[in-house]
Amino acid sequence: MSDTLVIIPTYNEIENIEPLTKAVICASNEVDILIVDDNSPDGTGKKADELESLEPRINVIHRNKKDGLGRAYIEGFHWALNRKYEYIMEMDCDFSHDPKEIENFRKKMKEGYDLILGSRYIDGIRVMNWPLSRLMLSRGAGIYVQLITRMPFTDPTGGYKCFSRKLLSSYELSKVQANGYGFQIEMTHKAWINGYNIGEIPITFEDRQSGTSKMSGNIIYEALWVVWKLAIKNVFRKKPH
Repeated sequence: MSDTLVIIPTYNEIENIEPLTKAVICASNEVDILIVDDNSPDGTGKKADELESLEPRINVIHRNKKDGLGRAYIEGFHWALNRKYEYIMEMDCDFSHDPKEIENFRKKMKEGYDLILGSRYIDGIRVMNWPLSRLMLSRGAGIYVQLITRMPFTDPTGGYKCFSRKLLSSYELSKVQANGYGFQIEMTHKAWINGYNIGEIPITFEDRQSGTSKMSGNIIYEALWVVWKLAIKNVFRKKPH
């Protein structure tokens, strides 16, 4: 068994799932893949089963309905922790996260980090094919999170990241409340407020070329209120490990 699991949540990603999994397999010999499909009506789950039957490094979980990114990842985290993976990664299915970066995450984690965040905004902006309005929303959200929570990270809403087994095992995953961008913020905040070792590496983010974005007003609203709840927790911040 590989030491790293890449979790890929899917909902209507029929155009992306096969080329992405092939790219991940080619990017590293040391990773397995877990596809968590939310009962996609376009046949993504069926295609995932076909891929699983052809490649032993691909695994699939089928969920009954579309229930949000955060819930999909939590189910994937439980699956990974039951199988002794040392490093557990999050990755989008739309090629906005470059599979070639996987080995950079793994190399950094082996330096002793508990969480590595892929950042679009270290030493400049590394975002391709986004309209200015989307870029301003993303960058503004990151600054907002930094100001309210005091977390020092340049891209706290990003979804390309790698957790250590030790860190995920310390979480009470059933108590994670957020489900969209707020989920990414909350998971990072849990590590930061408890003094775990967190680093960032630069990534290049490219907007999806196939499929449809899952962005919604509810996701943005959730992130806005989650940030204030996390800020209150700062008062009770624990000592570093």
